[in-house]
Amino acid sequence: MCSAQAAENHPPGPAAGASSPADTHDVIKVRGARANNLAGISLDIPKRRLSVFTGVSGSGKSSLVFGTIAAESQRLINETYSAFVQSFMPNLPRPDADGLHNLSAAIVIDQERMGANSRSTVGTATDAYAMLRILFSRLGEPHVGTSGAFSFNLPEGMCPRCEGLGEVSEIDVDQLVDRRLSLNEGAVTIPNFAVGNWYWEVLASSGFYDPDKKLADFTDQEWHDLLRKETVKVRVGNHNITYEGIVPKITRMWLVKEREALQGPIRTFVDRAVVFADCPDCGGTRLSAAALSSKIDGRNIAECAALQITDLAKFVRAIADDSVGPLLDNLRGVLDSLVEIGLGYLSLDRPSATLSGGEAQRVKMVRHLGSSLTDVTYIFDEPTIGLHPHDIRRMNDLLLRLRDKGNTVLVVEHKPEVVAIADHVVDLGPGAGSDGGHVTFSGDVPGLRASGTLTGRYLEHRVRLRERPRQPRGHIAVEGAGLHNLRDVSVEVPLGVLTVVTGVAGSGKSSLVHGYLAGREGVVVADQSPIRGSRRSNPATYTGLLGPMRTAFAKANGVKAALFSANSAGACPKCKGIGLIYTDLAMMAGVASVCEECEGKRYTPEVLTYTLRGKNISEVLGMSVAEAHGFFTGGQAHAILGRLADVGLGYLRLGQPLNTLSGGERQRLKLAIHMAEKAATYILDEPTTGLHMADVDKLLALLDRLVDDGNSVVVIEHHQAVMAHADWLIDLGPGGGHDGGRVVFTGTPAALVAEADTLTAQHLREYVDRD
Repeated sequence: MCSAQAAENHPPGPAAGASSPADTHDVIKVRGARANNLAGISLDIPKRRLSVFTGVSGSGKSSLVFGTIAAESQRLINETYSAFVQSFMPNLPRPDADGLHNLSAAIVIDQERMGANSRSTVGTATDAYAMLRILFSRLGEPHVGTSGAFSFNLPEGMCPRCEGLGEVSEIDVDQLVDRRLSLNEGAVTIPNFAVGNWYWEVLASSGFYDPDKKLADFTDQEWHDLLRKETVKVRVGNHNITYEGIVPKITRMWLVKEREALQGPIRTFVDRAVVFADCPDCGGTRLSAAALSSKIDGRNIAECAALQITDLAKFVRAIADDSVGPLLDNLRGVLDSLVEIGLGYLSLDRPSATLSGGEAQRVKMVRHLGSSLTDVTYIFDEPTIGLHPHDIRRMNDLLLRLRDKGNTVLVVEHKPEVVAIADHVVDLGPGAGSDGGHVTFSGDVPGLRASGTLTGRYLEHRVRLRERPRQPRGHIAVEGAGLHNLRDVSVEVPLGVLTVVTGVAGSGKSSLVHGYLAGREGVVVADQSPIRGSRRSNPATYTGLLGPMRTAFAKANGVKAALFSANSAGACPKCKGIGLIYTDLAMMAGVASVCEECEGKRYTPEVLTYTLRGKNISEVLGMSVAEAHGFFTGGQAHAILGRLADVGLGYLRLGQPLNTLSGGERQRLKLAIHMAEKAATYILDEPTTGLHMADVDKLLALLDRLVDDGNSVVVIEHHQAVMAHADWLIDLGPGGGHDGGRVVFTGTPAALVAEADTLTAQHLREYVDRD
C-alpha cells in the first residue's frame, strides 16, 4: 500500500488496530427511564443505525423516544448557551431517568402542524422560494433588483395594498347589526353588545342617533357615526366617556389579535363577520407589480410558485445558465426531494398552515436531506401517516439515506413495511398504560418475528379479502364533482356497507368525501382536527362522563355535585382547578409548573376527603379508561367508558388534557361520542393513524359493528388491512395533484385485485399474495 493511500485509510489518531476511547460511544445508553408509564427501563440503542420503536398505543414509545431521549438532548444543548440566552428559552426539566449517556444533538421531525403564520408557505419553509427569488433576481427580464424585490415578506417586494398577505379583509356589516331593529330592540348582534351591556350603553347614550330609531331608517351620517366614527369624547350623564364606531372598536379589541387567542364565542363571531378575498391589486399573488413584471421563459415568480411542484421541477430543469449553475443544482435538489417524498402535488405558494400533520412532517424532512451535518440523531413520529403504500417505499428510502450519511435515526412506527427495514427494533409493552412501560424485545427484525411478542406475532399478519361482501341498500350519488383537483367526478357511494376510499396522497380523496358527503343530513364526521377546549378539557369532560361521575360521588357522600367539578365549587383556589400554574414570561416562553397547593390534584383538601368505593375524585380521574370501566360497573358512566374502550382508547387517562392527544386519538374520541348518537352514515379519515397492527383488527370489528347495526361507513384509508376488509372500494388517481382527481376503480376489493392496474391494486395484490 502506498503512503498516500495508507494515510487516507488511517487518518491521524490511534494506530491501525488500536482501540480509541471514541470507539466506545457506539450506543445511546438509557438507564432507569421512568417518564410517564416507563417502568424504570434500561436499554442500549445503536448509533448510526435505523431503530424503530414499536408497541401498542400507550405502551411508552413516545415517553421513551420523545419524553426521555429527545428531551434530554435538547436540555443539554440549551445548557451550552450563556445564562442570558437561556433566559429566552423554555425551561426544560430533566427527564425522569437514572442516566442517559452518549447522546448526540437530536432533531425532532414530528407531526405538529406548521405555525399558523399566514406568511409561511411550502416555499418559504423549505427555502425553495428563497432560491427561486435569487434566480429571478439574476435571470428575470426586466431586471427589477435584488432577491428582496421578489419577497412578499419584505417591503420592497410585497404588494403595498395587502402588505404581502395576498388577501384583504372586509367586515360584513349585516353580521354586526340587524337593520330591522333599533338599538333599544337589540339591533347590535355582536357578542358583549347586548341591551344593557356597557358597550351598548355607550352607543345608546352617545347622542349621535335615536336609540329607538330602526337602523334601516338611519341617515348616511348616522350610519357613519354608528359604524365608523373615529374616537371622540362624549358626555353621558355626569361622565366623560370615549366613543368610537363599532368597526374600529371591534378591530381594536379583536381583529388585530391572533385568531387562536380569542375566546370561543368571539372567535366564532370573527369567523362569521370578517370576509377575506383575494387582493384586487396583486390578484392574491402577494407581490408588487414590479416583481410580477419580471419573467423567465414567459413565467413570473408567482406563476412558478403556483405550479404543481412536479411541473416546477421540469420548468427549472429546462433553465440552462452557467452563471447560476450551483443555485440551479440546489433548487432542483429541493424540488426533487419534495417529489420523492410524495409531495409533488403541492405548490410552493401553498400556506404552511393548510398542511396535514403528515405533510408538515415530510416538508420538515426535506430541509435535512441536503444537510451536511452528520452524527445527528433524527427522531420521527410515525412518518408514514397519510401515505399510500406506494409512497411508504419512498419514505423508507429517505430514512435509509439519512442513516447512510452517518446519522442515528429513531422512528416511532406501527407499519410493518417500516419495521422491516430497521437495523434494530425496540418493542414496548406488553400492554398500554399501567400494563405497558417495559421493553418486551430489543434486537433485529428476525429476532422480533421469533420473539412471541404481540408485535412479533402481528408482523406477518394479513387480513383476508371478504368472501361475501355485504350488499348495499342504496347509494348516495355524487355528480360532476370539481372541488380542488377533482375532474368532473361522478360516482355512487353505496349505503349500508363499509366503503373505503383509496388513492395516493393528493389524489382527491378528502375533496370527494369531505366536499360532497359531509354536511348531508344524517352524516357524522369523525376526523383528526384539533378539539376546541380550554386547558381544563379532558376525556371525562369532553365525553360527558364527568356528569355521572359527579352525581355518583355526590350521592355517596351526601353533598352537592358541584364540589366534584374542577371548574366549580371544588376547585383548588390557587390554580383554579387546572392543577398547573401557568406563568407568562412576556417575550420568553411561558412556564407551566405543578400547583404547590393541590399538588396537581386540582381539588380542595375537603373535596379529596370524599370517596367513592375507596377512591377520591382525583384518583378516579387518574384512572385509565380500562380501569374506570371496571370501577363503574353500570349506568351511563359504564356505557361511555365502554364506547371509549371499543375505539381503542382503553389506555387513555380520564383526566389527561385534550391538547396532549394525537390526531388519531382525537378522531377515536370523537367516534366514541358519535356512537351514542343515532346516525346513518359515518365518515372516518384514516382511523388507523397511531394504531398498532393488533388494534387495527379491533377497529375493523368496530366498523363491522357499526354497519351491522344498520349504518353506512365511509373510510378514507391507506392501510391495506382496511382495504381488504371493505365491502366496496373507490380508488382515486392515478397520481396526485393534477395527475389525480379521477375515479380509476370502483368495486369490491376482490375485483380490484383480480382486474385493476392502479397503484392501489398493485400494492393490495402484493399484500394479499403474501397471505
